[in-house]
Amino acid sequence: MAEQIVNEFTVNRPIDEAWPIICDVERIAPCLPGAQLEEIEGDVYRGRVKVKLGAVTAQFKGEAQFVERDDAAHTAKLAAKGRDTGGRGNAQADIYAEAESLSPTSTKCTVTADLHITGKVAQFGRGIMGDVSKKLMDQFAANLNTMLDEQGPETAAPEPAPAEPAAAEAPAAAEPATEAAPDEPKVRKIDGPAAEPVDLADMAGAAVLKRAVPVVAILLLLLLLVRRRS
Repeated sequence: MAEQIVNEFTVNRPIDEAWPIICDVERIAPCLPGAQLEEIEGDVYRGRVKVKLGAVTAQFKGEAQFVERDDAAHTAKLAAKGRDTGGRGNAQADIYAEAESLSPTSTKCTVTADLHITGKVAQFGRGIMGDVSKKLMDQFAANLNTMLDEQGPETAAPEPAPAEPAAAEAPAAAEPATEAAPDEPKVRKIDGPAAEPVDLADMAGAAVLKRAVPVVAILLLLLLLVRRRS
């Protein structure tokens, strides 16, 4: 199943302040219900989401990788993928994000995702993806703006004082050159609070919820990873 999903949200900050905040996944991941960033390896970001429907709770995993980012134009592209750990399907998304200034104090971000779902869950996704993603995005934006209001305006770091001129010293003996170790991406674990499962009863109609749980969860996971570069 292929479907294009377009969402918009507003950040109550000027664009030059909003863009770095939106790109700071560690800072804003807790704003997306049910989502948890777990580790970063180079440009690869991995996380999971938790969802519940009544007494049933499930978890889904995924990752995203940066493809392009233009800070001057406030645009970005990335590739994301997620999987239902129960083996009922997988999802991939090619994502384009663009931010534009609405006013001196607000910024609009538009996220377009070309979503591809395979497996058993694909037959249940059509018709609910757009509605569910909009509700998730609205809740994310509300949480993000609440967090920013509580933290107050961003402040620039103070410039370091000029260094005092050092006294002249005799040149030290040259040390033998050492071969630099190759740069290899290191996995950095994110030690954050565990996410509370998002209640799917608020996301879709009761008639489709039971069948749509895996689809909604995969969509939620991809939205978390979109936040990496949106």
